[in-house]
Amino acid sequence: MINHVWGLLAHPDREWQQIRREGETVGHFFAHHVAFLAAIPVVASLVGTTTFGWRFGGGEAHVLDLPTAVVLAVMSYALIMAAVVAMGHVIHWLARRYPDRPSANRCILFAGYVATPMLLSGLVGFYPLVWLCAIAGIIGLAYSAYLLYTGIPSFLNIDQREGFIMSGSTLAIGVLVLEVLMATTVLMWGYGPTLFG
Repeated sequence: MINHVWGLLAHPDREWQQIRREGETVGHFFAHHVAFLAAIPVVASLVGTTTFGWRFGGGEAHVLDLPTAVVLAVMSYALIMAAVVAMGHVIHWLARRYPDRPSANRCILFAGYVATPMLLSGLVGFYPLVWLCAIAGIIGLAYSAYLLYTGIPSFLNIDQREGFIMSGSTLAIGVLVLEVLMATTVLMWGYGPTLFG
């Protein structure tokens, strides 16, 4: 798992080829990659919001109590896992017109690997300043977009031009899914004490 994380960050073209050759199952992938990486932003936010609290602008920090934070962390974790599966199905649906269309399971694997930089950017949740989280999220999203653009052509066995079109469509839907996920997360973590307290 860690080998793929480093490979996707350091040399994505080679890593996509290696991932394609492996034939990993979705169960193994979720147990050894997504489960671990999805826990990074969740645990970081759990620690950050119970220790330092969320700061919206220059106002007072909103510190969560541990029971509330644990409920929100479990919900956030489930949302991240669901978002990976949803994006895998989006990629599978968008690939319907290509002759070498991969299975839905392979598309879920691809979506999970593409999400790696965004999940790693969740480390900033240990000190949850909104502007810092936004910057880290933008950097993670940009690198995930790069992984998407470099990986789609070889993943679907299509040329670069078709890959660019497919990647653009996938990225547009992915950004919408990310916005829903972020809005839900901000609502849950920002208003958690009043909703669940």
